Amino acid sequence: MPNRALDWLRQAERDLEQAESSRREGRHEWACFAAHQAAEKAVKAVHLAEGQEAWGHVVAHLLAAVPGEAPALLVEKARVLDNYYVPARYPNGHPDGAPFEHYGPLQSDTAISHAREILEFARAQVARPAGR
Repeated sequence: MPNRALDWLRQAERDLEQAESSRREGRHEWACFAAHQAAEKAVKAVHLAEGQEAWGHVVAHLLAAVPGEAPALLVEKARVLDNYYVPARYPNGHPDGAPFEHYGPLQSDTAISHAREILEFARAQVARPAGR
């Protein structure tokens, strides 16, 4: 079976582009969700590059489980992104109000920045030979 790590990494890059586009258009809830998706797919690319399968959507757990050791601060940034997986999309994700009412430039800028850092980490990991 071919290694699909680069496909996952390329899609992660595209998801990050979508996050940036959504931010520019004022769709901050979608920017936050797309940033989460970019990070999730980037970390899954690392697992695939190592010959592992990774399941789930909790980026912090996925990142903490990569071979070697992910920087602790990066795992903390993944935890921030994990908060955008459900509530940024569903009206019942918050006690009151639609998702778009709960997200603004502060959240989307932070989400995109964190996702970009995770993507950079993943690129470096995927570029290295498996098993280091």
